[in-house]
Amino acid sequence: MFTKRSIRIVIADDHGILREALRSFLHQQPEFEVVGEATTGQEVLEQCEALNPDIVIMDISMPSMNGIECAERLRKQNPDTRILALTSYDDDEHLKECLLAGVNAYVLKKSFSEDLKLALLTVFRGGTYIDAAITNRLRSLLRDDHHHGGLENNLSEREIQVISLIARGLSLKDVSSQLKISVKTVETYKARSLEKLNLRSRAELVKYALEHGWLQSNYTN
Repeated sequence: MFTKRSIRIVIADDHGILREALRSFLHQQPEFEVVGEATTGQEVLEQCEALNPDIVIMDISMPSMNGIECAERLRKQNPDTRILALTSYDDDEHLKECLLAGVNAYVLKKSFSEDLKLALLTVFRGGTYIDAAITNRLRSLLRDDHHHGGLENNLSEREIQVISLIARGLSLKDVSSQLKISVKTVETYKARSLEKLNLRSRAELVKYALEHGWLQSNYTN
């Protein structure tokens, strides 16, 4: 078993066939347990308030409230619940809106089931996952944010290491352990780096880290 308990998941999509396919796949994986299903954004909020799942697999296009608006509200209502956007949209605008809304993973419906499993495990561990099919487009997408241009040159290698790990979802304590520095030192590096980059939120940090390749698995080796 991956954990001492199953990873509790709510499936949110207004297409019954897709929900059934997801449920069938997840039931075959010992790591996961489907605890609820929803067909609208409002139902997602109600299910999560009642069940407090670890992860919501959510379509972006749903009746009554779209997935992006739902993600923003869910982030406030259930801050510990991770959000995986499963969508057919691979355009720049939807991806960017999801990142800004605080979505933890962005997976295309055309991806393989093993990609979905990897995404679920990654976000459960506290990381961020972007579908491999669109990762290569992120640099050109996020480069449009001109107000961040060139600022990375002001960062030291250690500052980049610290905020790249934080962008992946690691806690300050985890970063401290991995880099073998004190938590107080991590806090100092984080504050100084965010000030240099003019970044204010986790969403902005994730975007910047993606743009500069800091979320690659071997970056901090």
